[in-house]
Amino acid sequence: MSLDKTRPALRLDLWLYRTRFFKTRTLASTLAAKGRVRISRFGTVRRAKNGAAQINVGDVLTFAQKQTITMLKVLALPVRRGPAPEAMACYERLQDDTSV
Repeated sequence: MSLDKTRPALRLDLWLYRTRFFKTRTLASTLAAKGRVRISRFGTVRRAKNGAAQINVGDVLTFAQKQTITMLKVLALPVRRGPAPEAMACYERLQDDTSV
């Protein structure tokens, strides 16, 4: 899959950290390195191999966290780890979290 250089992108671990899904960037990177994050773009699904996987607005992320499966659509690429309301504006939950 080639990356579109005209679209802004952000590292997966940074996005997960800045949107407050993980307390540290290291935890987010570790989850990605274990292949436990799926990225769906334009109907193509791939597993992240590391925290440096690039994500774009419109991508769908699926991962397990605290015994639940989370499925999100990326709406924005945050520039900082801000307060929770700011972080929540960067994604849309696509389904209710389900137990693993």
